[in-house]
Amino acid sequence: MNERELRNLIAKVRDGRLSRRSFVRSMVALGLTAPMAGMMLSQSGVAMAEPSITYKPPKAGGGGPLKLLLWQAPTLLNPHFAVGTKDQEACRLFYEPLAGWDKDGNLVPILAAEIPSKENDGLAEDGLSVVWKLKRGIKWHDGAPFTADDVVFNWEYAKNPETAAVSIGSYKDMKLVEKVDDHTVRVTFAQPTPFWADAFVASYGMIIPKHLFAQFAGSKSRDAPTNLKPVGTGPYLFADFKPGDSVSGKRNPDYHQAGRPYFDTVEIKGGGDAVSAARAVLQTGEYDYGWNMQVEDEILLKLENGGQGKVSLVPTGNIEYIALNVTDPNVEVDGERASIKTKHPLFSDPAVREAINLLIDRASVQKFIYGRAGIATANFLNNPERFRSKNTKFEFNIEKANQILEAAGWKKGPDGIRAKDGKQLKFTFQTSINSPRQKNQAIVKQACQKAGIDVELKSVVASVFFSSDTANPDTYSHFYCDAQMYQTTMPQADPQFFMNQFTSWEVATKENKWQGRNISRWQNKEYDDVFRQAQSELDPVKRAALFIKLNDLVVADHYILPEINRPRATALKNGMVLHESGWDNDLWQIANWYREA
Repeated sequence: MNERELRNLIAKVRDGRLSRRSFVRSMVALGLTAPMAGMMLSQSGVAMAEPSITYKPPKAGGGGPLKLLLWQAPTLLNPHFAVGTKDQEACRLFYEPLAGWDKDGNLVPILAAEIPSKENDGLAEDGLSVVWKLKRGIKWHDGAPFTADDVVFNWEYAKNPETAAVSIGSYKDMKLVEKVDDHTVRVTFAQPTPFWADAFVASYGMIIPKHLFAQFAGSKSRDAPTNLKPVGTGPYLFADFKPGDSVSGKRNPDYHQAGRPYFDTVEIKGGGDAVSAARAVLQTGEYDYGWNMQVEDEILLKLENGGQGKVSLVPTGNIEYIALNVTDPNVEVDGERASIKTKHPLFSDPAVREAINLLIDRASVQKFIYGRAGIATANFLNNPERFRSKNTKFEFNIEKANQILEAAGWKKGPDGIRAKDGKQLKFTFQTSINSPRQKNQAIVKQACQKAGIDVELKSVVASVFFSSDTANPDTYSHFYCDAQMYQTTMPQADPQFFMNQFTSWEVATKENKWQGRNISRWQNKEYDDVFRQAQSELDPVKRAALFIKLNDLVVADHYILPEINRPRATALKNGMVLHESGWDNDLWQIANWYREA
């Protein structure tokens, strides 16, 4: 289908000559996903579909305790500092955004009264502004009213560099966020902005109360007592928090959604490992929900035979990948290791990076480790499918890797390890402690040995590796290592936020307390320029091409080595009814969770 045919179809939907469902089906047949088809219509002035979220309980409460198991324990409860998904999930018990994403890529109002559209005058024709109307009668857990002042404050709080918020990328480029009245906020952009549903939406859109955080903005942000004792608008009131262990809440009797939540209490238990978590849900039924089942598929299938639960798989843009450090983690400059003023002594040679890319046996990682819960890929950006590049491919070839290294002057010594200019080709490769990741490490190490590369494996406890502790040198955001592997999640059906993690202004440094999303420190001027262009391109077809180019730029340089596109695998006890979405946190609709008999 060419561009003219596509625009004709969109025009038919806008005029009512073609149903929205028929359009989506046509796009799916062409290889697009339903979420992307919905976003195409939205960007073209067609209102999003009304989402359908079933909820059967006749009243709030009566559901007893809800027991959730996250094998990576939450360490803080401020969504603007949530560097890992486990902290975002914990925050979602108490805090809410204006809207979230359902499984089909539709925006669902939460604190907003409605989703902005051109039909309700919420979206400007020129793409320069959006108006959010807020639900009335919402109260913070301490009884204070939720108003437009809170929304404006979150913008001011997050965009301040001294706050060192991980959400800064979603807020800093807004020209103005202003209060129209107590229940209306206008967001003005400096340039046409096709992806206006970034700030105030989903994981980085959770709103914190102005009256409790105003005195802790900027450099005092880490001193706020409410960082550990949340007061939100969500379905559960804070009860207790043991960082690195557990967090609990009790039903909010004044929750703004009538008849919700169903469960009387909720507890997130953290720690342990993914296999134990899977067993506690699928085999013993001790827990109702198990997060992020990064377990060999063979084991999951056996545990499902226990009869207590099943694994739920939801397509996502999440990617398991290996990052090679652009900087030198062993050199300190101005009191900072892994400074962007340094270059890695080995990986600065493109031949080394190319060889390592050839030594990753992605097909075996999929076949023998992830099974149905992983798809081998050469792309960093995999979903929605419209944004997936067809210009890339992966290859596992030890012989070719040897040839590349030999031609680049890396010669094998008596010990079998290659060296050049007095530097041996050996590096440390770290990840979190987790059986699939350790097996993945072993596969890479074995192939590297056959190419004359010595790899030392390092494993860090997940609660430490993904911690937001700025004083801990073993966190993945510090990246005081040569190479590391982990999953990064794609929290939206649009790739703009996902792909900003390779822009130069997002580099994680000591100055921003390692809260920048660009953890590999990879920088490229062309990438920055194309990203800025994509930010303001209103034409959905041209915009998709720009994101494909961004993917190709980062993948071609071989500092970022994609491995597995990971559907979200969740363990659910029999009878649990969730509303999962691959584009938002698992707990995004926890107010609507319930248990069937």
